Amino acid sequence: MFRHLTSRLQAYRNQRNDIRQLSMMDDRALSDIGVGRADIARAVRFGR
Repeated sequence: MFRHLTSRLQAYRNQRNDIRQLSMMDDRALSDIGVGRADIARAVRFGR
């Protein structure tokens, strides 16, 4: 149970880091990879 909790926490941290990284990109760079600014969280959590 503890291992499951720690793996979920690590996955959550990784997602937050990915969202932060994408949020720092400008709109043109996001457009180049096919992600709109409003879609960053969804793209990270569920894929494009």
